[in-house]
Amino acid sequence: MNPAPRPTTDTATVLGKVVAVLEAFTMDDRGVTLAEIGRRTGLAKGTLHRVCGDLVAAGLLERRDDLYRLGRLMFELGMRASVERDLLDVATPFLEELRQAVDETVHLGVRDGSDVVYVAKLTGHRQTSVPSRTGGRLGLSCTAVGKALLAHAPPDVLEEVVRAGLTRHTPRTVTAPGILARQLEQVRLTGVAFEFEESLTGLVCVGAPIFDLDGEAVAAVSVAGPIARFNPQAHADRVRTTARGISATLARR
Repeated sequence: MNPAPRPTTDTATVLGKVVAVLEAFTMDDRGVTLAEIGRRTGLAKGTLHRVCGDLVAAGLLERRDDLYRLGRLMFELGMRASVERDLLDVATPFLEELRQAVDETVHLGVRDGSDVVYVAKLTGHRQTSVPSRTGGRLGLSCTAVGKALLAHAPPDVLEEVVRAGLTRHTPRTVTAPGILARQLEQVRLTGVAFEFEESLTGLVCVGAPIFDLDGEAVAAVSVAGPIARFNPQAHADRVRTTARGISATLARR
């Protein structure tokens, strides 16, 4: 599915036009035509041609034949993001230890609005179909890592998620606000969140929140695997311990 234009981006300014173009690219893009970027942004062809030309010259976009893609400078700038960089430095040894112990897909995610942004994804030796990728987004309400974050987010975040509608991804996706609220209360009580085939049929997951020194949930860790071989309840303690280890290390920095 092609992304729709983002109406919240103010394209009346030069900076707004630049942001609109950069946000038009998705994780699945390997090359996008100028016409498609125009469809996604709503910018006029002449304006778009100038903006894309400037971004190519600056190294923020690359052009090969008639296709555009995000440039290497975008990756370098993203890796300099201080919060995520510090978080990754602390969390990576814990994530690698967890992946080695469970041999399944391990995630580290942060909340951005009503989405989870996956900061890291470590896969096990066994193949698993997981609808996530590093830098990608999923909804807070249908994933274990998302529920771990949503349970400790300000109340207005849950209100926004519910107001936007709980999208059904599978027959088991939770779409009733009352059920979701009860699940989040359990997350706060137990320190772990579960997903049972809510984002993808056949996939189950367990996650736990990571807190900073002020007690704010700044991230969450999770393990996901196929229902045929992975029991998320059996690994709840291990995931919770990993999250606590990352939290304690963050607090000492």
